[in-house]
Amino acid sequence: MTLASCPGCVAGAPMAASNAVRGGVPTHELILPTIHCSACIQAVETLLNARPDIAAARVNLSRKRVAITATPEADPAPWVSALAGIGFEAHEARAAQNKTSDDGPMLRLGIAGFAMMNVMLLSVAVWSGATDSTRDFLHWIAATIALPAALFCAQPFFVSAWSALRVWRLNMDVPISLAIVLACGLSLYETSVGGEHAYFDAALSLTFFLLGGRVLETRMRRAARSAAADLAALEPNRVIRVTGENRVSCPVDEIKAGDTLWLAAGARVPVDGVLLASEAQVDRSALSGESDAIAVSEGAVLSAGEVMLSGPITLRTTVDAAGSTLRRLIHLASVAEGARSRYTSLATQAAGIYAPLVHGLSFAAFLGWSFATGDIYHALTIAIATLIITCPCALGLAVPAVSTVATGRLFRAGVLVKSETALERLAEVDTVVFDKTGTLSDSALVPGADITQEARGVLKALAEASDHPLSRSVLSALSDISAADVTEISEHRGLGIKGTFADMPVALGDSGWVGRGTGTVLQLGDDVFALERRERALPEAADTLRALRDMGLEVHMLTGDSQANADRMAATLKVEHVHASVSPERKQALIHGLQDAGQKVLMVGDGLNDTLALTQAWASIAPGTALEASQNAADVVLLGQHLSGIPDVIHIARSARARILENFGLAALYNMIAIPLALAGFATPLMAALAMSTSSITVTLNALRTRARP
Repeated sequence: MTLASCPGCVAGAPMAASNAVRGGVPTHELILPTIHCSACIQAVETLLNARPDIAAARVNLSRKRVAITATPEADPAPWVSALAGIGFEAHEARAAQNKTSDDGPMLRLGIAGFAMMNVMLLSVAVWSGATDSTRDFLHWIAATIALPAALFCAQPFFVSAWSALRVWRLNMDVPISLAIVLACGLSLYETSVGGEHAYFDAALSLTFFLLGGRVLETRMRRAARSAAADLAALEPNRVIRVTGENRVSCPVDEIKAGDTLWLAAGARVPVDGVLLASEAQVDRSALSGESDAIAVSEGAVLSAGEVMLSGPITLRTTVDAAGSTLRRLIHLASVAEGARSRYTSLATQAAGIYAPLVHGLSFAAFLGWSFATGDIYHALTIAIATLIITCPCALGLAVPAVSTVATGRLFRAGVLVKSETALERLAEVDTVVFDKTGTLSDSALVPGADITQEARGVLKALAEASDHPLSRSVLSALSDISAADVTEISEHRGLGIKGTFADMPVALGDSGWVGRGTGTVLQLGDDVFALERRERALPEAADTLRALRDMGLEVHMLTGDSQANADRMAATLKVEHVHASVSPERKQALIHGLQDAGQKVLMVGDGLNDTLALTQAWASIAPGTALEASQNAADVVLLGQHLSGIPDVIHIARSARARILENFGLAALYNMIAIPLALAGFATPLMAALAMSTSSITVTLNALRTRARP
């Protein structure tokens, strides 16, 4: 028989998941509604990782899922059967979607509370001195109320206990079920023979408080909902596919690359694709954190999760549903929430030792009290109380609860944590190294000194018609100028903008397209004015670096640019440590040198030339505007374009580390107090149920204290 200490594997409502190949890796997800502790994780992962058709299996306790990496043609059915063979209910993603949600816990809790109060009223009459036939009559009324109520309300414990026992395993619902059955059975025996004592109120109270603890724990988990769950909620279940002249509603999973979709105004983009309409307004706040609507035109790339503010529009998909941006983000967020840091390993190892130790102590308590008192019932009660009160639930939740809260808070702040151990490493950084160009600064397009006032008005009118970043920089430079009355404006993607002003042709764009001048130019009739490109610090860069310095971090700047340009930007941003004219290999070597000196380096970069440095660093962050190669190499991606999220990332990582250590301390303190009380016979099963539930809720509540900067 395998000993596995679990605080309560109650069959709950499975959550919907996707079963798809994500990010180029064949990944399947199964729902495990009955897992609840580190021992469950170990049993599931050991079984699945031993199978030849599975490359890797990773359990996410907070989401009650297991992510399985296997070959694309792998059949999940044998995995479900294998898990059922060791007592774990499992569902394939879509199968789980079709199951009815179980609202039973609240109903059972209400019935248990109502029955408990009524039986306690009857018990008060007995305690007040009722004897003989009156006492027996009250006991029989209590039995009539308590027995059916306990049978119904404690059903989750009975089902879970049986699922473990039938495959020769133990879980914490076994002693809980035993305690309820013994209390009801002995009470019924006492009532039938006219005995003085009955324990129907204790059986119902134990059931009520255990159910109450689990309902509260579920509420806390919902409050600490994961980033992956938030992302999954962005994906619509069904879409409208255009086939010839027909529009057909179909599940989003059926969408393939090359399909044409019809989206109404307000609809969320289900799969990455290219806009076929002439123009549209898009809300990208869910994925990028940008609150302003973005104007896009025909040929623009749209990502899953974005919202169409205008419509209807048509979209040609560029990937299958399984390969959408949203699905990849869900996968990355799930990996981060199922992180296996050294803290997780410590908790798992402790739980592995803890389970047999607790069962051994409870058995020893039973033998000791049996020999000492000769009262088998009393000894069994103490043994059961020991099993219940010393369950490692708090220890099992210490790390996953915090990881889920931290990654969820970061995602809602526009930050995606990709790496499994990123939060742990980010909490330890003492040095932050920034790439300059594209990360701390960008190129601004500003009017040349020779541009007339009339030309500036035309320039502003043309720039207002484009959402190009350089056009926005022109508008910033012309904030005090009124736009001229330019008509017939048309934007030519990648080339420039044309229009008419006072019957003269006007244009803003590359000189090769305009046909005159050099660089970026403004044409006003026969005149051509050159625009200058200047490097400027990003608006939030100075505040971000100041916040990092205030947190006690050392700030460096790396760039392949000239020393003069680097020094100019360093003076603007007040950066003391500057390294200019460095190659990608030199950037990596500088990071390596800092780490050899004992520093824990966080690298922030966006370009292809930063990839080596991002990989070399202790931890790494890429802005949302970074190249895909840089985002793939980074541990964290800023979904928006703002650097202001970096101090929040470090602060939340430090807060998460503190909460994890506090949770370990709370779990240790709880057991130092609870175990001696239980062994000494001072804790009844009812008291044990209260203490166990309180410890789980305390750890989860403490995890919710993980915060960003005030």
